[in-house]
Amino acid sequence: MHAPTSTNRRGALALVALATLACLGPRPAAAQTQVLNLYSARHYQTDEALYANFTKTTGIKINRLDGKEDELVERIRNEGKASPADILITVDAARLEVADSLGLFQPVQSKLLDERIPANLRTPTWVAFSTRARVIVYNKAAIKPAQVQTYADLAAPAMKAQVCMRSGSHPYNLSLGAAIIAHEGEAKTEAWARGLVANFARGPKGGDTDQIKAVAAGECGVTISNTYYLARLMRSTKPDDQAAMNAVGIVWPNQASWGTHVNVSGAGVLKHAPNKANAVKFMEYLASDEAQAYFANGNNEWPVVQGSVAANPTLAAMGSFKADTLPIGDLAKTTVAAQKVFDRAGWK
Repeated sequence: MHAPTSTNRRGALALVALATLACLGPRPAAAQTQVLNLYSARHYQTDEALYANFTKTTGIKINRLDGKEDELVERIRNEGKASPADILITVDAARLEVADSLGLFQPVQSKLLDERIPANLRTPTWVAFSTRARVIVYNKAAIKPAQVQTYADLAAPAMKAQVCMRSGSHPYNLSLGAAIIAHEGEAKTEAWARGLVANFARGPKGGDTDQIKAVAAGECGVTISNTYYLARLMRSTKPDDQAAMNAVGIVWPNQASWGTHVNVSGAGVLKHAPNKANAVKFMEYLASDEAQAYFANGNNEWPVVQGSVAANPTLAAMGSFKADTLPIGDLAKTTVAAQKVFDRAGWK
């Protein structure tokens, strides 16, 4: 999920950000209003335009520190009241909920956010700004789409030795498990996970793109993937990627019941934000039509604001679908239970 930049370049950028944030210290109010300190675990090169346009629009300079979710959360905790961070932005509802459960966010009062962000995609302390769906990908030569219309179908005996998956401890799979628990309870979710593990063609390894390519190559017949990985391959001009996409089909799961599971990218204003007013402006900017278009076209994610145009023909080509409307805060709260279920089922 990292942007295609070199390790050295990323390291240099991180050092620059660290140096900038370290020098912030107490500042006059007039200077503070022109600064936003952003801790980001979204590592997408296309987000650069998003941030640059916020500064162009508002005059507020963004000091950004990039890092992994766990590292940023731990850093904010260690910094405590002295933290210069105003905003934490990351992917996955479970990761946002971890930060919230640690008391890192503060409530935000914004009529604009309340009006533009659907109620099921926001909580009192953090808000989703884009979504990605977790879909079924199957090998056209080995599996008929009618065989894999639901997540439950992947645990059926007919899928013996046909399933490839990434780790059961990865947040994307944990969020799916959390959704199934919310809809069907722990017992049924554990039965599903055990059936899924029994159908593995090989042990979990790699990311979603690796699973898609394994299905395309016939190493297995079916997998589950986030949609933006598929969109990247669909938009690729590499012959191998094009061949892989020609070999696979996509199913929107659970259209006859609770809908396809969706996860999010989101952000929250931190409890000790020294530039709270600017932080709220940034949150409201992310809900603008302009920013929503960046999410859609830049990283192949769906806008959360109803009526926003997803200027991305690849997303449009995937078609419309019924999405699960489970409140995102509820989903995050059952993630721990999902991990325990997967552990018992042997999904490593």
